[in-house]
Amino acid sequence: MPDISRKEVVGRLLALVPARGGSKRLPGKNIRPLGGRPLLAWTIDAARESGVVCDVLLSTDDEAIAAVGRAHGALVPWLRPAALATDSASSSDVAIHALDWYEAERGKVDGLILLQPTSPFRSPESIREAAHQFLDSGRVALVSLSPVSAHPAWCFRIAGERIEPFLGWDILERRSQELEPAYVLNGSIYILTPEQLRLTGSFVRPQTQPFVMREPTAAVDIDTAQDWEAAQAIVAREQS
Repeated sequence: MPDISRKEVVGRLLALVPARGGSKRLPGKNIRPLGGRPLLAWTIDAARESGVVCDVLLSTDDEAIAAVGRAHGALVPWLRPAALATDSASSSDVAIHALDWYEAERGKVDGLILLQPTSPFRSPESIREAAHQFLDSGRVALVSLSPVSAHPAWCFRIAGERIEPFLGWDILERRSQELEPAYVLNGSIYILTPEQLRLTGSFVRPQTQPFVMREPTAAVDIDTAQDWEAAQAIVAREQS
């Protein structure tokens, strides 16, 4: 395991925070206060405090979000084009747009770290450890995972009027401790090279290496009012 106390990196890494303004399930979530800070600020602050990125670039279509980003030290050189601010716009298209601008204006980077603002509880240490793992591996694309709360062996589909296990009936006979560990994408950290992103247009692909985050809060991804309430409860517990 790399020494996460070291901050020096052999490579130039850009942190990208995508935060569009049109959230339908939880309006205004990216700048809604959580524990006294706008949600967006949790991610910007963690990236800056990690000490391993050359810049924290914020991609947004919303001036209010842009203002919050600038106030917390993010680079916000433009507002995202309308075509990249729709529900159908992909994360890879947004990232390539930001990356093309940055490399044209500020020079080439060795890796892009995508940090979604809806995952507020990733720590600077986690970003630092993931960055070192990416660089130490020879820049193999990396994605963060959390252990699943419900193993896929216990997941069912409904087939007509009957249930059908996704992994077959035989596996149900195994004890839980006999099951192979399973993990889920937690949306917290993605890292890859500009070449990998432009070639595949994807953050998750074959040969991607895992970065396992075992802290329960690392799996928090805020998308609904219930998610927000859970995040508030975590902050209240940690501040008490």
